[in-house]
Amino acid sequence: MANLTEKIISRHITDGEMKPGTEIGLKIDQTLTQDSTGTMAYLELEAMEIDRVKTKLSVAYIDHNMLQAGPENFDDHLFIQSAAKNYGIWFSKPGNGICHQVHLERFGVPGDTLIGSDSHTPTAGGLGMLAIGAGGVDVAAPSWCSTDITLWGFQRYPETSMTINFSAVSAVTRWLPGTL
Repeated sequence: MANLTEKIISRHITDGEMKPGTEIGLKIDQTLTQDSTGTMAYLELEAMEIDRVKTKLSVAYIDHNMLQAGPENFDDHLFIQSAAKNYGIWFSKPGNGICHQVHLERFGVPGDTLIGSDSHTPTAGGLGMLAIGAGGVDVAAPSWCSTDITLWGFQRYPETSMTINFSAVSAVTRWLPGTL
């Protein structure tokens, strides 16, 4: 019997066969970037001459580089805002909250695939998504993919691995936190 990860992969596989150690094409439903890594992602997107993103949803968050010691961060934020407008990406303004938590609460869809340029992106897995954290350029750059750049609505080519099921066998106490 397939576990949740295997079910999501089987619904999103576009190329290849789901066997450990083999490469597959994987349709990505959502992307997220944040301002530390998003600038490079959007420069790569611009270089690829793509008109609009092709995902169900892509969001650019301004939440990491809030300190304005010079004009660089503000310039990056303006660039990300203009890129978001040009490419059909949702723009989350400074002060809205940290990307991985806001994305989980506002945009998380069980069964969807998500790749994000924040190391905490996998927290959306707790909602039942296949959520992959990657570097900013990895979200946009073709170097991560075999043939097509697929993170803006195309496919991604990760190597499949074995998935493991686990079960909690003791009773959970009241008010147990979500992370242990």
